[in-house]
Amino acid sequence: MRGFVSLPFMADDLILTERRDDGVTLITLNRPPMNPLSEAMLEAIAGAAEDLGADPSVKAVVITGGEKAFAAGADIKEFGDQDAARKIGATFRRAFDAVAAIPRPVIAAIRGYALGGGLELALSCDFRVAGEAARLGQPEILLGIVPGAGGTQRLPRLIGPARAKNLIFSGHQVHAPEALAIGLVDKVVADHEVLEAALHWAHTLAGGAVVAVGLAKRAIDLGLDGPLAQGLDIEAGAFVEVFGTEDAKAGIASFLDHGPGKAKFAGR
Repeated sequence: MRGFVSLPFMADDLILTERRDDGVTLITLNRPPMNPLSEAMLEAIAGAAEDLGADPSVKAVVITGGEKAFAAGADIKEFGDQDAARKIGATFRRAFDAVAAIPRPVIAAIRGYALGGGLELALSCDFRVAGEAARLGQPEILLGIVPGAGGTQRLPRLIGPARAKNLIFSGHQVHAPEALAIGLVDKVVADHEVLEAALHWAHTLAGGAVVAVGLAKRAIDLGLDGPLAQGLDIEAGAFVEVFGTEDAKAGIASFLDHGPGKAKFAGR
């Protein structure tokens, strides 16, 4: 794809990582056609997310899959007894927490199925762009199990507890228009436009004050986990911290000299 440079950090090509010259990094899940999330793939996702989160040159991230599936769920062949569940659950937790912790905008570009662990990966992103034919759900209950990678926690925080319970208790899959209506995805576009729409959105966000974006993201995410007073304390800390950045100095000076919306940010 134009404007991309492939990076050599892949685990047996289970994921492909490409970096654009605008600071946007694209991660592609690469176990076609359905991208089942094996432990090895989860380890690859975790390593990639941790590396990207520590790289100040990264301005935004897009995660995508294939045409048939973003990811159709965990690799069921790896399921077993409670010890196996504990091990793979910890691997899911590390991977998806690492994605959620990237201090930059992260967008899931969803074509086809995003089910079970696939939806939970999308939920760990900040935004979700879906194709018109996309189908999303938490079907674990149909196997007699429960979501184990964030579905019972991130999903109700996004769409509310009643809607989340309905999806989880029934195993029902929603089509893209319904997903948009309930707030499960943020944009729906033609299937062939999904990746380009996500990359364009990431590009627009990558041009802003990305350090401030990261601090705002942290404040929002941490604030949702506690009472309002605690969240306000987190916000106050971020407000002080951001004044130590070059972008804040440049943004304030630009506003005073030229008015709003004209600042050029360095991402530092």
